[in-house]
Amino acid sequence: MSLILPIDIDGLLRYRGVESERVEFKASWDPKTTGPQALRTICAFANDYQNLNGGYVVVGVAERDGRAALPPAGLSPADAAAAQKWIAGHCSRFDPPYRPVLSPETVEGRLILVVWAPASDMRPHRTPGGPDDSRRYRVRLGAETVDAERRPDLLRCLMQQTARVPWDDRAAQDARVEDLSEARVREHLRDVRSGLLDESNARDVYRRMRLVRGINDHEVPRNVALLFFGRDISTHIRAAQIEVVQFAAGRAGNVQDERIFGGGLADQLRDCLTWLENLSSTILQKSEDGDPTAHWVGYPVAALREALINAAYHRGYDVDQPEPIKIYMYPGRVDIISYPGPVPGVEPRHFRRDADPVFAPARNRRIGEFLKELGLAEKRLSGLPKIFNAMEANGSPAPRFRFDEQRTYFRVTLPAHAKHEAVAASLDAARLRALGETADAFRRIESAWEADPASPVLAREFIRACGEHGRYQRAEEVLAAFERQGPRSAAPQVVRTLAEVLAIRDGLKQAQRLQAQPRSTPPIRETVRR
Repeated sequence: MSLILPIDIDGLLRYRGVESERVEFKASWDPKTTGPQALRTICAFANDYQNLNGGYVVVGVAERDGRAALPPAGLSPADAAAAQKWIAGHCSRFDPPYRPVLSPETVEGRLILVVWAPASDMRPHRTPGGPDDSRRYRVRLGAETVDAERRPDLLRCLMQQTARVPWDDRAAQDARVEDLSEARVREHLRDVRSGLLDESNARDVYRRMRLVRGINDHEVPRNVALLFFGRDISTHIRAAQIEVVQFAAGRAGNVQDERIFGGGLADQLRDCLTWLENLSSTILQKSEDGDPTAHWVGYPVAALREALINAAYHRGYDVDQPEPIKIYMYPGRVDIISYPGPVPGVEPRHFRRDADPVFAPARNRRIGEFLKELGLAEKRLSGLPKIFNAMEANGSPAPRFRFDEQRTYFRVTLPAHAKHEAVAASLDAARLRALGETADAFRRIESAWEADPASPVLAREFIRACGEHGRYQRAEEVLAAFERQGPRSAAPQVVRTLAEVLAIRDGLKQAQRLQAQPRSTPPIRETVRR
Protein backbone atom coordinates (compact mmCIF):
# COMPACT_ATOMS: atom_id res chain seq x y z
CA MET A 1 0.00 0.00 0.00
CA SER A 2 1.24 3.47 -0.89
CA LEU A 3 2.36 5.83 1.85
CA ILE A 4 1.97 8.81 -0.49
CA LEU A 5 -1.05 8.17 -2.70
CA PRO A 6 -4.64 8.12 -1.37
CA ILE A 7 -5.46 5.05 -3.48
CA ASP A 8 -4.55 1.37 -3.42
CA ILE A 9 -1.79 0.64 -5.97
CA ASP A 10 -3.18 -2.77 -6.89
CA GLY A 11 -6.58 -1.18 -7.46
CA LEU A 12 -4.99 1.50 -9.63
CA LEU A 13 -3.23 -1.06 -11.84
CA ARG A 14 -6.40 -3.11 -12.22
CA TYR A 15 -8.70 -0.09 -12.76
CA ARG A 16 -10.56 -0.58 -9.50
CA GLY A 17 -11.64 2.84 -8.30
CA VAL A 18 -10.32 4.71 -11.34
CA GLU A 19 -11.19 4.60 -15.03
CA SER A 20 -8.72 3.31 -17.59
CA GLU A 21 -8.87 6.69 -19.37
CA ARG A 22 -7.24 8.26 -16.30
CA VAL A 23 -4.25 5.89 -16.27
CA GLU A 24 -1.44 5.77 -18.82
CA PHE A 25 1.29 3.11 -18.70
CA LYS A 26 4.90 3.43 -19.83
CA ALA A 27 6.91 0.19 -19.95
CA SER A 28 10.31 1.84 -19.44
CA TRP A 29 12.01 5.18 -18.96
CA ASP A 30 13.80 7.08 -21.71
CA PRO A 31 14.09 10.87 -21.41
CA LYS A 32 14.08 11.25 -25.21
CA THR A 33 10.89 9.28 -25.93
CA THR A 34 9.03 8.41 -22.72
CA GLY A 35 9.79 11.79 -21.16
CA PRO A 36 8.02 14.05 -23.71
CA GLN A 37 5.07 11.64 -23.93
CA ALA A 38 4.69 11.67 -20.15
CA LEU A 39 4.89 15.49 -20.05
CA ARG A 40 2.09 15.87 -22.58
CA THR A 41 -0.14 13.49 -20.63
CA ILE A 42 0.68 15.16 -17.29
CA CYS A 43 -0.21 18.53 -18.80
CA ALA A 44 -3.53 17.15 -20.07
CA PHE A 45 -4.36 15.62 -16.67
CA ALA A 46 -3.49 18.91 -14.94
CA ASN A 47 -5.78 20.85 -17.29
CA ASP A 48 -8.57 18.38 -16.44
CA TYR A 49 -10.78 19.33 -19.37
CA GLN A 50 -13.45 16.77 -18.39
CA ASN A 51 -13.37 17.60 -14.65
CA LEU A 52 -12.32 14.10 -13.61
CA ASN A 53 -9.53 15.32 -11.30
CA GLY A 54 -6.59 14.45 -13.49
CA GLY A 55 -5.01 11.03 -13.67
CA TYR A 56 -1.90 8.86 -13.31
CA VAL A 57 1.14 8.07 -15.41
CA VAL A 58 2.71 4.77 -14.37
CA VAL A 59 6.31 4.24 -15.50
CA GLY A 60 7.73 0.73 -15.42
CA VAL A 61 4.50 -1.08 -16.34
CA ALA A 62 3.69 -2.11 -19.92
CA GLU A 63 0.17 -2.09 -21.33
CA ARG A 64 -1.30 -5.19 -22.95
CA ASP A 65 -4.79 -5.22 -24.50
CA GLY A 66 -5.74 -2.11 -22.61
CA ARG A 67 -4.60 -3.43 -19.22
CA ALA A 68 -1.48 -3.37 -17.09
CA ALA A 69 0.91 -6.21 -17.95
CA LEU A 70 1.72 -7.83 -14.62
CA PRO A 71 4.13 -8.58 -13.11
CA PRO A 72 5.57 -5.19 -14.10
CA ALA A 73 8.75 -4.82 -16.10
CA GLY A 74 9.98 -2.48 -13.38
CA LEU A 75 12.69 0.18 -13.27
CA SER A 76 16.20 0.13 -11.91
CA PRO A 77 16.76 2.37 -8.89
CA ALA A 78 18.89 4.63 -11.09
CA ASP A 79 16.18 4.95 -13.76
CA ALA A 80 13.51 5.61 -11.12
CA ALA A 81 15.58 8.38 -9.57
CA ALA A 82 16.42 9.86 -12.97
CA ALA A 83 12.77 9.81 -14.05
CA GLN A 84 11.66 11.62 -10.89
CA LYS A 85 14.29 14.33 -11.33
CA TRP A 86 13.58 14.77 -15.04
CA ILE A 87 9.78 14.94 -14.67
CA ALA A 88 9.88 17.32 -11.70
CA GLY A 89 12.35 19.61 -13.51
CA HIS A 90 10.40 19.76 -16.76
CA CYS A 91 7.02 20.23 -15.00
CA SER A 92 8.52 23.34 -13.41
CA ARG A 93 8.87 24.66 -16.97
CA PHE A 94 5.14 24.39 -17.59
CA ASP A 95 3.38 27.69 -18.14
CA PRO A 96 2.41 28.21 -15.33
CA PRO A 97 4.65 25.75 -13.40
CA TYR A 98 3.04 22.58 -12.11
CA ARG A 99 4.01 20.06 -9.42
CA PRO A 100 2.73 16.49 -9.80
CA VAL A 101 3.00 13.96 -6.98
CA LEU A 102 5.84 11.49 -7.61
CA SER A 103 5.53 8.18 -5.75
CA PRO A 104 8.03 5.29 -6.19
CA GLU A 105 6.21 2.02 -5.45
CA THR A 106 7.12 -1.65 -5.24
CA VAL A 107 4.73 -4.08 -6.96
CA GLU A 108 5.45 -7.82 -6.96
CA GLY A 109 9.06 -7.11 -6.09
CA ARG A 110 9.56 -4.63 -8.95
CA LEU A 111 10.17 -0.89 -8.61
CA ILE A 112 7.80 1.42 -10.55
CA LEU A 113 7.12 5.15 -10.54
CA VAL A 114 3.56 6.49 -10.20
CA VAL A 115 3.07 10.12 -11.26
CA TRP A 116 -0.20 11.47 -9.85
CA ALA A 117 -1.30 14.56 -11.79
CA PRO A 118 -4.40 15.93 -10.04
CA ALA A 119 -6.46 18.76 -11.50
CA SER A 120 -4.67 22.05 -11.11
CA ASP A 121 -6.06 25.12 -9.39
CA MET A 122 -4.00 27.21 -11.83
CA ARG A 123 -5.11 25.65 -15.11
CA PRO A 124 -4.73 25.91 -18.03
CA HIS A 125 -1.12 24.82 -18.38
CA ARG A 126 1.07 24.65 -21.45
CA THR A 127 3.98 22.30 -21.92
CA PRO A 128 6.91 22.32 -24.34
CA GLY A 129 6.66 19.85 -27.18
CA GLY A 130 5.12 21.64 -30.13
CA PRO A 131 6.47 21.29 -33.66
CA ASP A 132 8.82 24.19 -33.01
CA ASP A 133 9.31 23.27 -29.32
CA SER A 134 6.70 25.87 -28.42
CA ARG A 135 4.45 25.40 -25.42
CA ARG A 136 1.06 23.88 -26.21
CA TYR A 137 -2.20 23.35 -24.30
CA ARG A 138 -3.04 19.67 -23.92
CA VAL A 139 -6.36 18.06 -22.97
CA ARG A 140 -7.55 14.51 -22.44
CA LEU A 141 -10.43 13.09 -24.51
CA GLY A 142 -11.15 9.58 -23.35
CA ALA A 143 -7.83 7.73 -23.44
CA GLU A 144 -6.23 10.14 -25.90
CA THR A 145 -4.08 13.22 -25.21
CA VAL A 146 -4.96 15.96 -27.68
CA ASP A 147 -3.30 19.23 -28.72
CA ALA A 148 -6.09 21.68 -27.82
CA GLU A 149 -4.65 24.41 -30.03
CA ARG A 150 -5.55 22.34 -33.08
CA ARG A 151 -9.17 22.26 -31.92
CA PRO A 152 -10.53 25.79 -31.39
CA ASP A 153 -13.67 24.44 -29.73
CA LEU A 154 -11.63 22.55 -27.12
CA LEU A 155 -9.33 25.48 -26.49
CA ARG A 156 -12.24 27.88 -26.05
CA CYS A 157 -13.96 25.56 -23.56
CA LEU A 158 -10.70 25.02 -21.67
CA MET A 159 -10.22 28.77 -21.33
CA GLN A 160 -13.77 29.20 -20.08
CA GLN A 161 -13.14 26.60 -17.39
CA THR A 162 -10.24 28.59 -15.95
CA ALA A 163 -12.71 31.18 -14.66
CA ARG A 164 -14.16 28.81 -12.10
CA VAL A 165 -13.04 25.91 -9.98
CA PRO A 166 -15.74 23.21 -9.70
CA TRP A 167 -17.82 23.57 -6.54
CA ASP A 168 -16.61 20.34 -4.95
CA ASP A 169 -12.95 21.40 -5.20
CA ARG A 170 -13.46 24.93 -3.87
CA ALA A 171 -12.42 26.01 -0.40
CA ALA A 172 -15.25 26.24 2.15
CA GLN A 173 -14.12 29.54 3.63
CA ASP A 174 -16.76 29.56 6.38
CA ALA A 175 -15.65 26.14 7.71
CA ARG A 176 -12.74 24.94 9.82
CA VAL A 177 -10.54 21.89 9.50
CA GLU A 178 -11.97 20.81 12.87
CA ASP A 179 -15.34 20.42 11.12
CA LEU A 180 -13.98 17.27 9.49
CA SER A 181 -14.34 13.89 11.19
CA GLU A 182 -10.96 12.18 11.30
CA ALA A 183 -12.72 8.87 12.02
CA ARG A 184 -14.70 9.12 8.75
CA VAL A 185 -11.58 9.97 6.79
CA ARG A 186 -9.71 6.98 8.19
CA GLU A 187 -12.68 4.71 7.55
CA HIS A 188 -12.54 5.81 3.91
CA LEU A 189 -8.80 5.09 3.73
CA ARG A 190 -9.44 1.65 5.22
CA ASP A 191 -12.14 0.97 2.62
CA VAL A 192 -9.89 1.93 -0.29
CA ARG A 193 -6.86 0.17 1.28
CA SER A 194 -4.64 3.25 1.23
CA GLY A 195 -1.31 3.26 3.03
CA LEU A 196 -2.11 6.78 4.27
CA LEU A 197 -4.03 5.02 7.02
CA ASP A 198 -0.70 4.50 8.81
CA GLU A 199 0.03 8.24 8.88
CA SER A 200 -0.63 9.43 12.44
CA ASN A 201 -0.83 13.17 11.72
CA ALA A 202 -4.39 13.95 10.58
CA ARG A 203 -3.41 17.27 8.99
CA ASP A 204 -0.82 15.53 6.81
CA VAL A 205 -3.45 12.98 5.76
CA TYR A 206 -5.87 15.78 4.81
CA ARG A 207 -3.18 17.54 2.76
CA ARG A 208 -2.15 14.41 0.87
CA MET A 209 -5.80 13.62 0.11
CA ARG A 210 -6.27 17.22 -1.04
CA LEU A 211 -9.11 17.68 1.43
CA VAL A 212 -7.88 21.07 2.64
CA ARG A 213 -6.62 24.20 0.96
CA GLY A 214 -4.48 27.07 2.19
CA ILE A 215 -6.21 30.43 2.56
CA ASN A 216 -3.86 33.24 3.58
CA ASP A 217 -2.12 31.94 6.72
CA HIS A 218 -4.45 29.04 7.56
CA GLU A 219 -6.17 26.00 6.01
CA VAL A 220 -9.85 25.32 5.40
CA PRO A 221 -11.65 22.21 4.14
CA ARG A 222 -12.66 21.84 0.54
CA ASN A 223 -16.37 21.37 -0.11
CA VAL A 224 -15.90 17.72 -1.10
CA ALA A 225 -14.26 17.05 2.27
CA LEU A 226 -17.28 18.42 4.13
CA LEU A 227 -19.67 16.50 1.87
CA PHE A 228 -18.05 13.13 2.56
CA PHE A 229 -16.36 13.59 5.94
CA GLY A 230 -18.03 16.54 7.67
CA ARG A 231 -19.25 16.18 11.24
CA ASP A 232 -22.49 18.06 10.48
CA ILE A 233 -22.96 18.42 6.74
CA SER A 234 -26.25 20.34 6.89
CA THR A 235 -24.50 23.20 8.68
CA HIS A 236 -22.37 24.00 5.64
CA ILE A 237 -24.16 22.44 2.64
CA ARG A 238 -27.87 23.03 2.22
CA ALA A 239 -30.10 20.16 1.13
CA ALA A 240 -27.23 17.67 0.89
CA GLN A 241 -29.58 14.73 1.43
CA ILE A 242 -31.85 12.25 -0.33
CA GLU A 243 -35.61 12.42 0.16
CA VAL A 244 -37.78 9.41 -0.68
CA VAL A 245 -41.57 9.69 -0.90
CA GLN A 246 -43.74 6.63 -1.47
CA PHE A 247 -47.24 7.41 -2.73
CA ALA A 248 -50.23 5.20 -2.05
CA ALA A 249 -52.75 4.16 -4.69
CA GLY A 250 -56.18 5.71 -4.88
CA ARG A 251 -57.62 8.99 -6.06
CA ALA A 252 -55.99 11.05 -3.32
CA GLY A 253 -52.51 9.65 -3.90
CA ASN A 254 -51.65 10.25 -0.27
CA VAL A 255 -48.11 9.83 0.99
CA GLN A 256 -47.71 6.30 2.32
CA ASP A 257 -44.14 6.62 3.55
CA GLU A 258 -41.49 9.34 3.63
CA ARG A 259 -37.82 9.01 4.50
CA ILE A 260 -34.80 11.29 4.55
CA PHE A 261 -31.26 9.96 4.20
CA GLY A 262 -28.57 12.28 5.55
CA GLY A 263 -24.99 12.14 6.79
CA GLY A 264 -21.91 11.77 4.59
CA LEU A 265 -22.68 11.37 0.90
CA ALA A 266 -21.37 7.79 0.74
CA ASP A 267 -23.46 6.85 3.79
CA GLN A 268 -26.55 8.46 2.25
CA LEU A 269 -26.17 6.41 -0.90
CA ARG A 270 -25.48 3.12 0.87
CA ASP A 271 -28.42 3.52 3.27
CA CYS A 272 -30.85 4.60 0.55
CA LEU A 273 -29.80 1.80 -1.80
CA THR A 274 -30.24 -0.77 0.95
CA TRP A 275 -33.76 0.52 1.63
CA LEU A 276 -34.66 0.46 -2.07
CA GLU A 277 -33.29 -3.08 -2.47
CA ASN A 278 -35.56 -4.28 0.31
CA LEU A 279 -38.57 -2.87 -1.54
CA SER A 280 -37.67 -4.53 -4.83
CA SER A 281 -38.06 -8.16 -3.84
CA THR A 282 -37.50 -10.93 -6.36
CA ILE A 283 -40.54 -12.87 -7.52
CA LEU A 284 -39.93 -16.39 -8.82
CA GLN A 285 -42.34 -17.77 -11.38
CA LYS A 286 -42.80 -21.52 -11.69
CA SER A 287 -44.18 -23.68 -14.44
CA GLU A 288 -46.88 -26.24 -13.87
CA ASP A 289 -44.32 -28.93 -12.95
CA GLY A 290 -42.71 -26.67 -10.39
CA ASP A 291 -39.46 -25.88 -12.22
CA PRO A 292 -38.30 -22.28 -12.14
CA THR A 293 -38.81 -20.57 -15.51
CA ALA A 294 -38.15 -16.89 -14.89
CA HIS A 295 -36.84 -14.37 -12.38
CA TRP A 296 -37.87 -10.74 -12.30
CA VAL A 297 -37.97 -7.85 -9.89
CA GLY A 298 -40.18 -4.80 -9.74
CA TYR A 299 -37.19 -2.49 -10.26
CA PRO A 300 -33.72 -3.88 -11.08
CA VAL A 301 -31.29 -2.93 -8.33
CA ALA A 302 -28.58 -2.15 -10.90
CA ALA A 303 -30.83 0.42 -12.59
CA LEU A 304 -31.86 2.01 -9.29
CA ARG A 305 -28.23 2.11 -8.20
CA GLU A 306 -26.89 3.75 -11.35
CA ALA A 307 -29.68 6.32 -11.54
CA LEU A 308 -29.26 7.33 -7.90
CA ILE A 309 -25.45 7.49 -7.95
CA ASN A 310 -25.48 9.50 -11.18
CA ALA A 311 -27.89 11.93 -9.52
CA ALA A 312 -25.52 12.35 -6.57
CA TYR A 313 -22.49 12.72 -8.84
CA HIS A 314 -23.92 15.21 -11.33
CA ARG A 315 -26.31 17.31 -9.24
CA GLY A 316 -25.48 20.86 -8.15
CA TYR A 317 -24.53 21.56 -4.54
CA ASP A 318 -24.06 25.33 -4.80
CA VAL A 319 -25.96 27.68 -2.50
CA ASP A 320 -28.38 28.45 -5.35
CA GLN A 321 -29.34 24.76 -5.56
CA PRO A 322 -31.22 24.19 -2.28
CA GLU A 323 -33.16 21.15 -3.48
CA PRO A 324 -32.15 17.64 -2.36
CA ILE A 325 -32.21 14.56 -4.55
CA LYS A 326 -35.82 13.38 -4.68
CA ILE A 327 -37.10 9.87 -5.24
CA TYR A 328 -40.84 9.62 -5.90
CA MET A 329 -42.21 6.07 -5.78
CA TYR A 330 -45.59 5.70 -7.48
CA PRO A 331 -47.56 2.45 -7.89
CA GLY A 332 -46.22 1.96 -11.42
CA ARG A 333 -42.91 3.84 -11.59
CA VAL A 334 -39.99 5.41 -9.74
CA ASP A 335 -38.82 8.95 -10.51
CA ILE A 336 -35.31 10.03 -9.45
CA ILE A 337 -34.94 13.81 -9.75
CA SER A 338 -31.85 15.97 -9.28
CA TYR A 339 -31.17 19.67 -9.73
CA PRO A 340 -30.11 21.32 -11.98
CA GLY A 341 -30.19 19.56 -15.36
CA PRO A 342 -27.21 18.32 -17.39
CA VAL A 343 -24.25 20.56 -18.15
CA PRO A 344 -24.19 22.34 -21.55
CA GLY A 345 -23.13 20.00 -24.31
CA VAL A 346 -25.30 17.13 -23.10
CA GLU A 347 -28.43 16.88 -25.23
CA PRO A 348 -31.56 14.64 -25.21
CA ARG A 349 -30.11 12.52 -28.02
CA HIS A 350 -27.30 11.44 -25.70
CA PHE A 351 -29.83 9.53 -23.56
CA ARG A 352 -30.90 7.11 -26.26
CA ARG A 353 -30.24 3.38 -26.10
CA ASP A 354 -27.17 3.29 -28.35
CA ALA A 355 -26.10 6.92 -28.24
CA ASP A 356 -22.46 7.83 -28.77
CA PRO A 357 -20.69 9.00 -25.58
CA VAL A 358 -20.33 12.72 -25.02
CA PHE A 359 -17.11 14.17 -23.59
CA ALA A 360 -18.60 17.26 -21.98
CA PRO A 361 -16.88 18.40 -18.75
CA ALA A 362 -18.47 16.98 -15.59
CA ARG A 363 -20.00 19.32 -13.02
CA ASN A 364 -18.07 17.84 -10.08
CA ARG A 365 -14.58 16.41 -10.40
CA ARG A 366 -13.87 15.24 -6.85
CA ILE A 367 -17.23 13.68 -5.97
CA GLY A 368 -17.01 11.16 -8.80
CA GLU A 369 -13.45 10.30 -7.84
CA PHE A 370 -14.39 9.42 -4.25
CA LEU A 371 -17.45 7.44 -5.37
CA LYS A 372 -15.31 5.39 -7.75
CA GLU A 373 -12.64 4.73 -5.14
CA LEU A 374 -15.38 3.34 -2.87
CA GLY A 375 -16.80 1.15 -5.63
CA LEU A 376 -20.12 3.02 -5.65
CA ALA A 377 -19.61 4.52 -9.10
CA GLU A 378 -17.94 2.78 -11.99
CA LYS A 379 -16.37 3.76 -15.27
CA ARG A 380 -17.44 7.13 -16.59
CA LEU A 381 -20.08 7.02 -19.33
CA SER A 382 -21.06 3.46 -18.33
CA GLY A 383 -24.05 4.41 -16.16
CA LEU A 384 -26.54 4.99 -18.99
CA PRO A 385 -25.93 1.67 -20.79
CA LYS A 386 -26.11 -0.16 -17.44
CA ILE A 387 -29.56 1.29 -16.75
CA PHE A 388 -30.83 0.27 -20.20
CA ASN A 389 -29.28 -3.20 -19.93
CA ALA A 390 -30.62 -3.85 -16.43
CA MET A 391 -34.17 -2.86 -17.40
CA GLU A 392 -34.04 -4.95 -20.58
CA ALA A 393 -32.62 -8.01 -18.82
CA ASN A 394 -35.40 -7.82 -16.25
CA GLY A 395 -38.08 -7.61 -18.94
CA SER A 396 -39.01 -4.09 -17.81
CA PRO A 397 -40.06 -1.19 -20.04
CA ALA A 398 -37.25 1.11 -21.17
CA PRO A 399 -36.15 3.91 -18.81
CA ARG A 400 -37.02 7.51 -19.65
CA PHE A 401 -34.82 10.58 -19.25
CA ARG A 402 -36.06 14.14 -19.27
CA PHE A 403 -34.91 17.70 -18.58
CA ASP A 404 -36.36 21.08 -19.52
CA GLU A 405 -34.91 23.63 -21.92
CA GLN A 406 -33.64 25.76 -19.03
CA ARG A 407 -31.92 22.69 -17.53
CA THR A 408 -33.39 23.31 -14.11
CA TYR A 409 -33.90 19.60 -13.36
CA PHE A 410 -33.07 16.10 -14.57
CA ARG A 411 -35.48 13.19 -14.11
CA VAL A 412 -34.93 9.47 -14.60
CA THR A 413 -38.11 7.40 -14.75
CA LEU A 414 -37.92 3.65 -14.20
CA PRO A 415 -41.25 1.98 -15.07
CA ALA A 416 -42.24 -0.98 -12.93
CA HIS A 417 -42.12 -4.47 -14.39
CA ALA A 418 -45.58 -5.27 -15.78
CA LYS A 419 -46.00 -8.24 -13.44
CA HIS A 420 -44.80 -6.22 -10.49
CA GLU A 421 -47.59 -3.76 -11.21
CA ALA A 422 -50.07 -6.65 -11.03
CA VAL A 423 -48.81 -7.69 -7.61
CA ALA A 424 -48.63 -4.09 -6.40
CA ALA A 425 -52.19 -3.40 -7.58
CA SER A 426 -53.46 -6.45 -5.67
CA LEU A 427 -51.68 -5.36 -2.49
CA ASP A 428 -52.89 -1.78 -2.88
CA ALA A 429 -56.46 -2.93 -3.37
CA ALA A 430 -56.27 -5.12 -0.26
CA ARG A 431 -54.98 -2.20 1.78
CA LEU A 432 -57.72 0.11 0.49
CA ARG A 433 -60.40 -2.44 1.27
CA ALA A 434 -59.02 -2.79 4.79
CA LEU A 435 -59.41 0.98 5.17
CA GLY A 436 -63.02 0.78 3.98
CA GLU A 437 -62.27 2.49 0.65
CA THR A 438 -63.90 -0.19 -1.49
CA ALA A 439 -64.61 2.10 -4.44
CA ASP A 440 -60.96 3.16 -4.64
CA ALA A 441 -59.90 -0.48 -4.34
CA PHE A 442 -62.11 -1.39 -7.30
CA ARG A 443 -60.78 1.49 -9.40
CA ARG A 444 -57.16 0.55 -8.57
CA ILE A 445 -57.64 -2.98 -9.86
CA GLU A 446 -59.69 -1.83 -12.85
CA SER A 447 -57.09 0.70 -14.04
CA ALA A 448 -54.27 -1.82 -13.61
CA TRP A 449 -56.21 -4.48 -15.56
CA GLU A 450 -57.06 -2.04 -18.36
CA ALA A 451 -53.33 -1.32 -18.72
CA ASP A 452 -52.49 -5.05 -18.88
CA PRO A 453 -55.51 -7.25 -19.68
CA ALA A 454 -53.18 -10.19 -20.46
CA SER A 455 -52.01 -10.46 -16.84
CA PRO A 456 -53.41 -13.59 -15.13
CA VAL A 457 -52.96 -12.00 -11.69
CA LEU A 458 -54.88 -8.86 -12.63
CA ALA A 459 -57.58 -10.78 -14.53
CA ARG A 460 -58.32 -13.01 -11.52
CA GLU A 461 -58.18 -10.11 -9.09
CA PHE A 462 -60.48 -7.95 -11.20
CA ILE A 463 -62.97 -10.79 -11.67
CA ARG A 464 -63.15 -11.16 -7.87
CA ALA A 465 -63.62 -7.39 -7.51
CA CYS A 466 -66.45 -7.47 -10.08
CA GLY A 467 -68.12 -10.26 -8.13
CA GLU A 468 -67.89 -8.27 -4.88
CA HIS A 469 -69.64 -5.35 -6.58
CA GLY A 470 -72.23 -7.49 -8.38
CA ARG A 471 -70.86 -6.71 -11.82
CA TYR A 472 -71.02 -10.24 -13.19
CA GLN A 473 -71.33 -9.25 -16.85
CA ARG A 474 -68.14 -7.24 -16.48
CA ALA A 475 -66.44 -10.29 -14.94
CA GLU A 476 -67.35 -12.38 -18.00
CA GLU A 477 -65.95 -9.64 -20.27
CA VAL A 478 -62.66 -9.81 -18.36
CA LEU A 479 -62.42 -13.54 -19.03
CA ALA A 480 -63.19 -13.02 -22.72
CA ALA A 481 -60.46 -10.36 -23.02
CA PHE A 482 -57.96 -12.60 -21.25
CA GLU A 483 -58.72 -15.55 -23.51
CA ARG A 484 -57.92 -13.31 -26.51
CA GLN A 485 -54.69 -11.79 -25.17
CA GLY A 486 -53.38 -13.79 -22.22
CA PRO A 487 -51.22 -16.93 -22.11
CA ARG A 488 -53.18 -20.14 -22.72
CA SER A 489 -51.43 -21.92 -19.87
CA ALA A 490 -53.03 -19.57 -17.34
CA ALA A 491 -56.54 -19.62 -18.84
CA PRO A 492 -57.84 -22.50 -16.62
CA GLN A 493 -56.98 -20.53 -13.47
CA VAL A 494 -58.87 -17.46 -14.72
CA VAL A 495 -61.86 -19.62 -15.75
CA ARG A 496 -61.83 -21.25 -12.30
CA THR A 497 -61.92 -17.83 -10.63
CA LEU A 498 -64.95 -16.76 -12.67
CA ALA A 499 -66.66 -20.05 -11.88
CA GLU A 500 -66.10 -19.45 -8.16
CA VAL A 501 -67.56 -15.95 -8.44
CA LEU A 502 -70.63 -17.20 -10.33
CA ALA A 503 -71.05 -20.07 -7.87
CA ILE A 504 -71.10 -17.57 -5.02
CA ARG A 505 -73.68 -15.53 -6.95
CA ASP A 506 -75.88 -18.57 -7.60
CA GLY A 507 -75.45 -19.71 -4.01
CA LEU A 508 -76.62 -16.35 -2.76
CA LYS A 509 -79.67 -16.49 -5.00
CA GLN A 510 -80.52 -19.97 -3.72
CA ALA A 511 -80.06 -18.79 -0.15
CA GLN A 512 -82.33 -15.82 -0.80
CA ARG A 513 -85.00 -18.11 -2.27
CA LEU A 514 -84.77 -20.40 0.74
CA GLN A 515 -85.08 -17.48 3.12
CA ALA A 516 -88.14 -16.16 1.24
CA GLN A 517 -90.03 -19.49 1.39
CA PRO A 518 -92.57 -19.75 4.33
CA ARG A 519 -92.12 -22.79 6.49
CA SER A 520 -93.75 -24.08 9.69
CA THR A 521 -91.78 -24.05 12.92
CA PRO A 522 -91.61 -27.48 14.54
CA PRO A 523 -92.73 -27.61 18.21
CA ILE A 524 -90.03 -27.52 20.80
CA ARG A 525 -89.76 -30.76 22.63
CA GLU A 526 -88.41 -30.86 26.10
CA THR A 527 -86.70 -33.92 27.36
CA VAL A 528 -87.14 -34.45 31.06
CA ARG A 529 -84.63 -36.60 32.70
CA ARG A 530 -86.01 -38.88 35.20
